[in-house]
Amino acid sequence: MALDDQLTPVREVEESRVKPPPLYKVILLNDDYTPMDFVVLVLQRFFHMDRERATQVMLKVHREGLGVCGVFPKDIAATKVDLVVSFARQHQHPLQCVMEET
Repeated sequence: MALDDQLTPVREVEESRVKPPPLYKVILLNDDYTPMDFVVLVLQRFFHMDRERATQVMLKVHREGLGVCGVFPKDIAATKVDLVVSFARQHQHPLQCVMEET
């Protein structure tokens, strides 16, 4: 028996590439009733923005009708939307927060 007969063939390892999960934009929508200071508070509390950045996003929401708060995996985006909407309702504001796939 030759040495070659005893060797088992080496199986080539296939590289599998896992796609990163889809990301979702969390967006605040403008309304005529929610105070600007409340929107800034929401951005600071739920999106960890400093006051200057939160003010910039709030002004974008005010002027353009919507503003992106951040981009997250689906579960995190959905949780942030729920937290923002619940917080707004607790404070009797009609602020709307939605998510959309990037």
